[in-house]
Amino acid sequence: MLPGSIQITGETLSGAEIKDICDSLKENSVRLLSVRGCQFSDRDFGRVCRGVAESHSLAQLNLNLGVVSSISRVKQLADALKTNRSIQTLFLHGSPLLDAGLVALNTALSTHPSLVSLDLGDCMLGDEAMQLICGMLPPDGAKSGLRELTLSANPAITTKGWARLAIAVAHSSQLRVLNLDYNPLGDQIAGMLAVAVSSSRTLEVLDLEGTGLTNQSAQIFLDMVENYPTCLRVLVLAENSISPELQQQISDLLSEGEEDEDKEGGARGSGGVAREKTTWLPNSNSSSQMVLVTSGLGDSLLAETEM
Repeated sequence: MLPGSIQITGETLSGAEIKDICDSLKENSVRLLSVRGCQFSDRDFGRVCRGVAESHSLAQLNLNLGVVSSISRVKQLADALKTNRSIQTLFLHGSPLLDAGLVALNTALSTHPSLVSLDLGDCMLGDEAMQLICGMLPPDGAKSGLRELTLSANPAITTKGWARLAIAVAHSSQLRVLNLDYNPLGDQIAGMLAVAVSSSRTLEVLDLEGTGLTNQSAQIFLDMVENYPTCLRVLVLAENSISPELQQQISDLLSEGEEDEDKEGGARGSGGVAREKTTWLPNSNSSSQMVLVTSGLGDSLLAETEM
């Protein structure tokens, strides 16, 4: 039987239910485990982590909405990730990790052999955490790294931290998707990100929804996509003080770039470009536009679960 999924949201889980989850993990019958917003004891959290460590089938783990609620749980998760070899996508959105939590997770995350998608949105991170995250975006040719990164709603990160990220993105040889929505970035940081995007040879999706941008930022992005070659295919600028006309101009130019590549690659049918551009997504069951144009809170590389 092919591995299936366990998806539970907002429930209080009993010891018996946790045992069933752990047994399934150890039997390698679970590809996707999502217990977002669920309540269970620290002892049971440890049992789940041991099951994760032993699983060879688990590809996506969703612990969003406060499941990783203490430093002791962070350390248990880190130990599990050091042993596990199969997880490709990890959701920790809405976990109060703080910088100390990411310090505890850093070795396990940065050395994991399969991890390509990481959601650290709303995790109360700061500049120290950002420095570690940049280490997961290694320079071109150095080693494998993340392909999708979500850092939504981490307002404690300063201009210094975002500048570090911009440098890392400019030189990362793997990153395809970057979700930075609902951070107080402003035009100055957006300008740094525009330079990073223009330098990147891989970044296809950048989500800047609700980040305090104005027409000044939009004009920089417009000039970039109009005059310079870039891999960018999707730029999300909703909920900013940007005119609809500028947003439409940018969207039209990005669409033209996709149409040009479609012609060069031959007829692929409706939506073919988007699917072809994201063949690295494991088991994606939606078009990349539907999967990727989000506010960074939902669909992962596997496109199988919600936040």
